[in-house]
Amino acid sequence: MLGYGSLWLVQKHPQCLQNLTSPPPPPLNHDWTMNPPFHFPVPQPFQNQNQTQNPDQQQVQDNKPTADDHHLHKSRFEWDFTLSTVVSSPTSTGAVSNTLGVIEFDPSETVLATGGIARKIRIYSVKSLLPSHEQPKDDVVSLDHAAACDYYICTPAKLSSLRWRPGSSGRVLGSGDYDGVVTEYDLESHLPIFERDEHGGRRVWSLDYSDSDPVLGASGSDDGTLQMWDPRCEGGDCVARVAPSESGNPVCCVEFNPFGGPLLAVGCADRKAYVYDVRRMAGPVLSFDGHDKTVTYVRFLNGRSMVSAGTDGCLKMWSVDDAREIRTYSGHTNNRSFVGLSVWRNGGLLGCGSENNQVFVYDVRWGEPVWVHGFGPMGSEGCDDRGFVSSVCWRQMGGEEQCTLMAGGSDGVLQLFVGRRKSLASD
Repeated sequence: MLGYGSLWLVQKHPQCLQNLTSPPPPPLNHDWTMNPPFHFPVPQPFQNQNQTQNPDQQQVQDNKPTADDHHLHKSRFEWDFTLSTVVSSPTSTGAVSNTLGVIEFDPSETVLATGGIARKIRIYSVKSLLPSHEQPKDDVVSLDHAAACDYYICTPAKLSSLRWRPGSSGRVLGSGDYDGVVTEYDLESHLPIFERDEHGGRRVWSLDYSDSDPVLGASGSDDGTLQMWDPRCEGGDCVARVAPSESGNPVCCVEFNPFGGPLLAVGCADRKAYVYDVRRMAGPVLSFDGHDKTVTYVRFLNGRSMVSAGTDGCLKMWSVDDAREIRTYSGHTNNRSFVGLSVWRNGGLLGCGSENNQVFVYDVRWGEPVWVHGFGPMGSEGCDDRGFVSSVCWRQMGGEEQCTLMAGGSDGVLQLFVGRRKSLASD
């Protein structure tokens, strides 16, 4: 019977483990840059305690804005976001059965997949959703799902997670569903080619694939387990099975480190996030304790830090070196639902939804949002509080001067936002 930190290894297929016992890789040092450069707040200059100053004079100087203050204020608003495209189904807008639980770009970022309560995987060409060069900046294009969608695949259960399988050239898409099944679909034949039902019928909240060789899969479920498996083995036999929480709380999210290395991040309903070394799964190598409620998402920001989201209404950035909390981000509303979390690594921006039906963008350097947009009817600026923003996904390409954010709502509406970096010198 599985207990805290327990491990179950497959002996039947030892080839599944053959590359997991290699010597440890060199220290992770995938630092990244931003323009302006990423930096933590610089402490105020040290003042000699022996130096005396008139209190009134000190207060005036403290309140006087400096050049650095002015630069930081402008930097907080260096992005200009515009709504470009709205995809909806007018006949069913607002129905709970249309909730979009997940949005994923394929590795080439030319194809978009969505899934959710409607038991459909919808596939879109990103090019058809992006604004044309002739489209005026403030114009919003409205599309119908039926016309915008290239095709869809019906699934036997509601979907909670989608991930493209590495090494498949965008042909194989994995899904996790409410019946506890992980299924892979061939997008050329539109048929399932792999199925794994090892969570006892309990909902699979999240799945992910490693970018290493061999490709490994991981899934987290309501059954309280994180399971790691090898898609090369028939039936996806288990490589490891652990129960991160001592009391068997659901595992809500999993993510392999996309920058390489052996780390796997996990978020649980026990209010904690964990990091495992996939070569030694007997217990977590790091534990992140700071959320007041369920940890719903974990995302690596770079090779040395990650971001978590919780139903306590905040995001947190952590050091992967020592589990130190670096910063807390708050402003959105999240008390009970999965509202999405995505990281745009080129520009250091975080995107998430909110239960007040707004999409939020945070700059990793500051704890307050730098942009908020309401999901009003047909993409209007107003906020329809009958629903909530349930999923978000950044398109990683685009350099550092332009970005694309997709967001989906509980009403099934997709909205595409284009962000452009302002010139600080011209502000």
